Amino acid sequence: TKWKQEDALYIRDRLREYNIQHLLENDVQFVGELFCFKVKDSDGNIFGGITGITKMQSLIIQFLWVDESVRGMGVGRKLIKMAEKFAMEKNCRIIKVDTFSFQAPDFYQKMGYQVYGVIEKFPEGYNHYFLYKKL
Repeated sequence: TKWKQEDALYIRDRLREYNIQHLLENDVQFVGELFCFKVKDSDGNIFGGITGITKMQSLIIQFLWVDESVRGMGVGRKLIKMAEKFAMEKNCRIIKVDTFSFQAPDFYQKMGYQVYGVIEKFPEGYNHYFLYKKL
C-alpha cells in the first residue's frame, strides 16, 4: 500500500509504548537527546563535526565529518572525545557507530571501538562495519 506519514507515526508510537513498558522497569531513559559538536577555524568556518543521539543508555554517532584539509591533525579524535564526554555526562553505557570500509573503521578501532558486525560487499565493493565502545 501507499506510504502515509500518519500510518508510519502510528506504528512507531505503538512500538514505543511497548518498549517503554519494559524499559521503565529497569529505569532506562527511552527518549533521546540530540547532540552536535563542531570545530571551527578563527573565521567561524566549520571544518569538522559530529552529530547523533543519546537514548536507552547509549550514544549513537550518526555523522562524523572532518574536512580533508585537516584530516590526520587530531580533529576527529577531538570530536570523538567530545562525544564520549557527553555520553558519560548522560550516563550512557556504550557508544555505537557504523561506518564503511572507505570511511573510518581503522580510526574507530584505534579509538577503542570494537567491531560487532560486518556486512561484506555492501554496498558492492565495500564493507559496512558496526562498532561499539563500552564506557
